[in-house]
Amino acid sequence: MSDDALRIAIIGEAYDGLVAELEAAGARCVADPAEADGVVVAFGGRPEALRAALDAHSNVRWVQLPSAGIELFADSLAAHPQCDWTSAKGAYALPVAEHALALTLALLRELPRRARARAWGPAAGTSLHGLRVTVLGAGGVAQEIVRLMGCFHTEVTVVRRQAEPMRGAARTVTTAELGRILPDTDVLVLAAALTSGTRQLLDATALAALPERAVLVNIARGALIDTDALVAALRSGHLAGAALDVTDPEPLPAGHPLWSEPRALITPHSADTLEMIQPLLAARAAENVAALRSGAPLVGLVDAAAGY
Repeated sequence: MSDDALRIAIIGEAYDGLVAELEAAGARCVADPAEADGVVVAFGGRPEALRAALDAHSNVRWVQLPSAGIELFADSLAAHPQCDWTSAKGAYALPVAEHALALTLALLRELPRRARARAWGPAAGTSLHGLRVTVLGAGGVAQEIVRLMGCFHTEVTVVRRQAEPMRGAARTVTTAELGRILPDTDVLVLAAALTSGTRQLLDATALAALPERAVLVNIARGALIDTDALVAALRSGHLAGAALDVTDPEPLPAGHPLWSEPRALITPHSADTLEMIQPLLAARAAENVAALRSGAPLVGLVDAAAGY
Protein backbone atom coordinates (compact mmCIF):
# COMPACT_ATOMS: atom_id res chain seq x y z
CA MET A 1 0.00 0.00 0.00
CA SER A 2 1.36 3.41 -0.95
CA ASP A 3 2.36 5.85 1.80
CA ASP A 4 -0.02 8.41 0.30
CA ALA A 5 -2.99 6.07 0.65
CA LEU A 6 -6.14 7.66 2.06
CA ARG A 7 -7.09 6.18 5.39
CA ILE A 8 -10.76 5.19 5.33
CA ALA A 9 -12.95 4.04 8.21
CA ILE A 10 -16.10 2.08 7.40
CA ILE A 11 -19.26 2.51 9.47
CA GLY A 12 -21.60 -0.41 8.91
CA GLU A 13 -20.86 -3.64 7.11
CA ALA A 14 -17.28 -3.71 5.81
CA TYR A 15 -18.04 -6.32 3.16
CA ASP A 16 -15.21 -7.79 1.08
CA GLY A 17 -16.17 -6.09 -2.19
CA LEU A 18 -16.17 -2.65 -0.57
CA VAL A 19 -12.78 -3.10 1.07
CA ALA A 20 -11.25 -4.49 -2.12
CA GLU A 21 -12.55 -1.61 -4.25
CA LEU A 22 -11.33 1.00 -1.78
CA GLU A 23 -7.88 -0.53 -1.56
CA ALA A 24 -7.64 -0.84 -5.34
CA ALA A 25 -8.37 2.87 -5.60
CA GLY A 26 -5.56 3.72 -3.21
CA ALA A 27 -7.19 3.63 0.22
CA ARG A 28 -6.11 1.93 3.41
CA CYS A 29 -9.03 0.76 5.53
CA VAL A 30 -8.65 1.48 9.24
CA ALA A 31 -10.81 0.41 12.16
CA ASP A 32 -10.63 3.64 14.15
CA PRO A 33 -12.16 6.86 12.73
CA ALA A 34 -9.54 8.73 14.78
CA GLU A 35 -7.00 7.56 12.18
CA ALA A 36 -9.17 8.22 9.13
CA ASP A 37 -9.11 10.86 6.42
CA GLY A 38 -12.55 9.80 5.30
CA VAL A 39 -15.53 7.72 6.32
CA VAL A 40 -17.66 5.43 4.17
CA VAL A 41 -21.07 4.65 5.63
CA ALA A 42 -21.87 1.17 4.40
CA PHE A 43 -25.20 -0.60 4.56
CA GLY A 44 -26.38 -0.97 8.12
CA GLY A 45 -24.33 2.02 9.22
CA ARG A 46 -26.42 3.91 11.76
CA PRO A 47 -26.81 7.70 11.55
CA GLU A 48 -26.02 8.04 15.25
CA ALA A 49 -22.78 6.10 14.80
CA LEU A 50 -21.71 8.47 12.04
CA ARG A 51 -22.58 11.51 14.15
CA ALA A 52 -20.61 10.15 17.10
CA ALA A 53 -17.56 9.49 14.93
CA LEU A 54 -17.61 12.95 13.38
CA ASP A 55 -18.21 14.68 16.72
CA ALA A 56 -15.25 12.89 18.24
CA HIS A 57 -12.78 13.10 15.34
CA SER A 58 -12.15 16.37 13.51
CA ASN A 59 -9.60 14.69 11.22
CA VAL A 60 -12.33 13.27 8.94
CA ARG A 61 -12.65 15.43 5.84
CA TRP A 62 -14.82 13.31 3.52
CA VAL A 63 -17.98 11.25 4.11
CA GLN A 64 -19.53 8.85 1.61
CA LEU A 65 -23.20 8.07 2.32
CA PRO A 66 -24.79 4.79 1.17
CA SER A 67 -28.02 6.21 -0.26
CA ALA A 68 -29.13 8.90 -2.67
CA GLY A 69 -31.42 10.43 -0.08
CA ILE A 70 -29.64 12.19 2.79
CA GLU A 71 -32.54 12.80 5.16
CA LEU A 72 -31.39 10.16 7.68
CA PHE A 73 -27.99 11.86 7.96
CA ALA A 74 -29.14 15.48 7.88
CA ASP A 75 -28.15 16.13 11.51
CA SER A 76 -24.57 15.01 10.92
CA LEU A 77 -24.31 17.00 7.72
CA ALA A 78 -25.60 20.16 9.41
CA ALA A 79 -23.20 19.71 12.34
CA HIS A 80 -20.15 19.10 10.14
CA PRO A 81 -20.30 21.32 7.05
CA GLN A 82 -16.50 21.36 6.93
CA CYS A 83 -16.52 17.82 5.51
CA ASP A 84 -16.97 17.01 1.85
CA TRP A 85 -20.17 14.97 1.65
CA THR A 86 -21.01 12.63 -1.20
CA SER A 87 -24.09 10.46 -1.58
CA ALA A 88 -24.96 7.53 -3.80
CA LYS A 89 -27.19 9.66 -6.04
CA GLY A 90 -27.12 8.22 -9.52
CA ALA A 91 -25.12 5.16 -8.49
CA TYR A 92 -28.16 2.89 -8.37
CA ALA A 93 -29.90 4.38 -11.40
CA LEU A 94 -29.91 1.28 -13.59
CA PRO A 95 -31.67 -1.19 -11.25
CA VAL A 96 -34.07 1.42 -9.84
CA ALA A 97 -35.12 2.68 -13.27
CA GLU A 98 -35.53 -0.93 -14.41
CA HIS A 99 -37.92 -1.51 -11.51
CA ALA A 100 -39.84 1.66 -12.35
CA LEU A 101 -40.32 0.41 -15.90
CA ALA A 102 -41.42 -3.03 -14.65
CA LEU A 103 -44.01 -1.46 -12.34
CA THR A 104 -45.25 0.82 -15.11
CA LEU A 105 -45.77 -2.05 -17.51
CA ALA A 106 -47.41 -4.16 -14.81
CA LEU A 107 -49.99 -1.47 -14.11
CA LEU A 108 -50.71 -0.71 -17.75
CA ARG A 109 -51.12 -4.40 -18.55
CA GLU A 110 -53.35 -4.84 -15.46
CA LEU A 111 -51.10 -7.52 -13.99
CA PRO A 112 -52.15 -6.83 -10.36
CA ARG A 113 -55.75 -7.72 -11.24
CA ARG A 114 -54.71 -10.74 -13.28
CA ALA A 115 -52.42 -12.01 -10.51
CA ARG A 116 -55.43 -12.04 -8.17
CA ALA A 117 -57.82 -13.54 -10.74
CA ARG A 118 -59.18 -17.06 -10.46
CA ALA A 119 -61.04 -17.05 -13.77
CA TRP A 120 -60.12 -16.27 -17.40
CA GLY A 121 -61.82 -12.85 -17.71
CA PRO A 122 -61.83 -10.38 -20.61
CA ALA A 123 -58.68 -9.26 -22.39
CA ALA A 124 -57.56 -5.83 -21.22
CA GLY A 125 -54.51 -3.61 -21.01
CA THR A 126 -52.85 -0.46 -22.32
CA SER A 127 -49.66 -0.20 -24.35
CA LEU A 128 -46.94 2.11 -23.07
CA HIS A 129 -46.00 3.05 -26.63
CA GLY A 130 -46.87 6.65 -27.41
CA LEU A 131 -48.19 7.58 -23.96
CA ARG A 132 -47.48 10.86 -22.19
CA VAL A 133 -45.12 10.24 -19.28
CA THR A 134 -44.30 12.74 -16.54
CA VAL A 135 -41.15 12.13 -14.50
CA LEU A 136 -40.79 14.05 -11.26
CA GLY A 137 -37.07 14.46 -10.56
CA ALA A 138 -33.89 15.06 -12.52
CA GLY A 139 -31.20 12.93 -10.89
CA GLY A 140 -29.51 9.81 -12.21
CA VAL A 141 -32.56 7.60 -11.69
CA ALA A 142 -34.83 10.08 -13.47
CA GLN A 143 -32.39 10.36 -16.36
CA GLU A 144 -32.32 6.58 -16.78
CA ILE A 145 -36.11 6.39 -16.60
CA VAL A 146 -36.33 9.00 -19.37
CA ARG A 147 -33.89 6.96 -21.48
CA LEU A 148 -35.89 3.76 -21.00
CA MET A 149 -39.17 5.50 -21.76
CA GLY A 150 -37.65 6.64 -25.04
CA CYS A 151 -37.58 3.00 -26.16
CA PHE A 152 -41.39 3.12 -26.15
CA HIS A 153 -41.67 6.37 -28.13
CA THR A 154 -43.35 8.09 -25.21
CA GLU A 155 -43.63 11.85 -24.85
CA VAL A 156 -41.75 12.62 -21.64
CA THR A 157 -42.10 15.72 -19.51
CA VAL A 158 -39.58 16.19 -16.72
CA VAL A 159 -40.56 18.20 -13.65
CA ARG A 160 -37.64 19.59 -11.66
CA ARG A 161 -36.60 22.58 -9.55
CA GLN A 162 -35.25 24.49 -12.52
CA ALA A 163 -36.44 24.16 -16.11
CA GLU A 164 -33.11 23.00 -17.52
CA PRO A 165 -33.47 20.63 -20.49
CA MET A 166 -32.85 16.93 -20.05
CA ARG A 167 -31.71 14.69 -22.86
CA GLY A 168 -34.57 12.53 -24.11
CA ALA A 169 -37.33 14.64 -22.60
CA ALA A 170 -39.76 16.49 -24.85
CA ARG A 171 -39.95 19.30 -22.32
CA THR A 172 -38.75 20.27 -18.86
CA VAL A 173 -40.82 22.38 -16.47
CA THR A 174 -40.42 23.57 -12.91
CA THR A 175 -42.13 22.01 -9.91
CA ALA A 176 -44.41 25.04 -9.72
CA GLU A 177 -45.91 23.95 -13.07
CA LEU A 178 -46.73 20.40 -11.95
CA GLY A 179 -50.44 21.16 -11.61
CA ARG A 180 -50.56 22.27 -15.24
CA ILE A 181 -48.88 19.08 -16.48
CA LEU A 182 -50.83 16.50 -14.47
CA PRO A 183 -54.15 16.63 -16.42
CA ASP A 184 -52.33 15.50 -19.59
CA THR A 185 -50.34 12.73 -17.90
CA ASP A 186 -50.86 9.04 -18.64
CA VAL A 187 -47.98 7.76 -16.48
CA LEU A 188 -46.53 9.67 -13.53
CA VAL A 189 -43.21 8.39 -12.17
CA LEU A 190 -41.81 9.82 -8.95
CA ALA A 191 -38.01 9.87 -8.86
CA ALA A 192 -37.36 12.98 -6.76
CA ALA A 193 -35.50 13.48 -3.51
CA LEU A 194 -37.52 13.96 -0.34
CA THR A 195 -37.09 17.53 0.86
CA SER A 196 -39.22 20.05 2.70
CA GLY A 197 -40.39 21.25 -0.71
CA THR A 198 -41.36 17.82 -2.05
CA ARG A 199 -42.92 16.22 1.05
CA GLN A 200 -46.51 15.23 0.13
CA LEU A 201 -46.16 17.05 -3.16
CA LEU A 202 -48.69 14.54 -4.48
CA ASP A 203 -51.54 15.59 -2.20
CA ALA A 204 -55.29 15.28 -2.75
CA THR A 205 -55.32 18.27 -5.09
CA ALA A 206 -52.50 16.94 -7.26
CA LEU A 207 -53.98 13.45 -7.39
CA ALA A 208 -57.35 14.89 -8.40
CA ALA A 209 -55.64 16.69 -11.29
CA LEU A 210 -54.57 13.39 -12.83
CA PRO A 211 -56.98 11.84 -15.35
CA GLU A 212 -58.77 8.62 -14.41
CA ARG A 213 -56.72 6.68 -16.97
CA ALA A 214 -53.43 7.65 -15.28
CA VAL A 215 -51.14 5.33 -13.38
CA LEU A 216 -48.73 6.42 -10.65
CA VAL A 217 -45.34 4.82 -9.92
CA ASN A 218 -43.19 5.74 -6.91
CA ILE A 219 -39.63 4.43 -6.63
CA ALA A 220 -38.27 7.44 -4.71
CA ARG A 221 -39.60 8.13 -1.20
CA GLY A 222 -42.99 7.26 0.22
CA ALA A 223 -43.56 10.67 1.79
CA LEU A 224 -43.68 12.32 -1.63
CA ILE A 225 -47.32 11.18 -1.60
CA ASP A 226 -50.11 11.89 0.86
CA THR A 227 -50.94 8.24 1.55
CA ASP A 228 -54.48 8.87 2.81
CA ALA A 229 -55.24 10.91 -0.30
CA LEU A 230 -53.86 8.13 -2.49
CA VAL A 231 -56.04 5.53 -0.77
CA ALA A 232 -59.08 7.73 -1.36
CA ALA A 233 -58.20 8.28 -5.01
CA LEU A 234 -57.79 4.56 -5.65
CA ARG A 235 -60.97 3.63 -3.77
CA SER A 236 -63.00 6.12 -5.76
CA GLY A 237 -61.66 4.76 -9.04
CA HIS A 238 -60.13 8.09 -9.93
CA LEU A 239 -56.74 6.50 -10.66
CA ALA A 240 -56.26 3.49 -12.89
CA GLY A 241 -53.52 2.21 -10.61
CA ALA A 242 -50.59 2.95 -8.32
CA ALA A 243 -47.36 0.96 -7.98
CA LEU A 244 -45.30 1.73 -4.89
CA ASP A 245 -41.84 0.48 -4.08
CA VAL A 246 -41.76 2.96 -1.20
CA THR A 247 -44.55 3.91 1.19
CA ASP A 248 -45.40 6.24 4.03
CA PRO A 249 -45.29 4.72 6.58
CA GLU A 250 -42.57 2.24 5.69
CA PRO A 251 -42.68 -0.70 6.07
CA LEU A 252 -46.35 -0.56 5.23
CA PRO A 253 -48.08 -2.21 8.21
CA ALA A 254 -50.20 -5.32 7.86
CA GLY A 255 -53.85 -4.45 7.47
CA HIS A 256 -53.19 -1.09 5.80
CA PRO A 257 -55.90 -0.29 3.21
CA LEU A 258 -53.36 -0.28 0.39
CA TRP A 259 -52.77 -4.03 0.84
CA SER A 260 -56.37 -4.79 -0.08
CA GLU A 261 -56.69 -2.17 -2.80
CA PRO A 262 -57.03 -4.02 -6.14
CA ARG A 263 -55.55 -1.12 -8.10
CA ALA A 264 -52.39 -1.03 -5.97
CA LEU A 265 -49.17 -2.94 -6.56
CA ILE A 266 -46.65 -2.82 -3.71
CA THR A 267 -43.08 -4.06 -3.65
CA PRO A 268 -41.01 -3.93 -0.41
CA HIS A 269 -38.45 -1.24 -1.33
CA SER A 270 -36.82 -3.76 -3.63
CA ALA A 271 -35.95 -1.63 -6.64
CA ASP A 272 -32.36 -1.86 -5.46
CA THR A 273 -31.75 -4.96 -3.38
CA LEU A 274 -28.63 -5.27 -1.26
CA GLU A 275 -27.13 -7.75 -3.69
CA MET A 276 -27.62 -5.27 -6.55
CA ILE A 277 -26.25 -2.20 -4.83
CA GLN A 278 -23.34 -3.48 -2.76
CA PRO A 279 -20.99 -3.47 -5.78
CA LEU A 280 -22.42 -0.15 -6.95
CA LEU A 281 -21.73 1.57 -3.64
CA ALA A 282 -18.24 0.09 -3.60
CA ALA A 283 -17.60 1.47 -7.08
CA ARG A 284 -18.90 4.93 -6.13
CA ALA A 285 -16.78 5.05 -2.96
CA ALA A 286 -13.70 3.91 -4.87
CA GLU A 287 -14.32 6.51 -7.57
CA ASN A 288 -14.34 9.21 -4.93
CA VAL A 289 -11.19 7.89 -3.26
CA ALA A 290 -9.45 8.13 -6.62
CA ALA A 291 -10.85 11.65 -7.09
CA LEU A 292 -9.58 12.76 -3.68
CA ARG A 293 -6.12 11.41 -4.40
CA SER A 294 -5.91 13.06 -7.83
CA GLY A 295 -7.68 16.31 -7.04
CA ALA A 296 -10.51 15.54 -9.46
CA PRO A 297 -14.12 16.58 -8.67
CA LEU A 298 -16.03 14.30 -6.31
CA VAL A 299 -19.01 12.37 -7.67
CA GLY A 300 -22.39 12.72 -5.99
CA LEU A 301 -21.59 15.88 -4.02
CA VAL A 302 -24.37 16.74 -1.61
CA ASP A 303 -26.08 20.12 -1.74
CA ALA A 304 -27.04 20.57 1.90
CA ALA A 305 -29.29 23.54 1.18
CA ALA A 306 -31.22 21.64 -1.51
CA GLY A 307 -31.45 18.51 0.62
CA TYR A 308 -29.81 16.05 -1.79
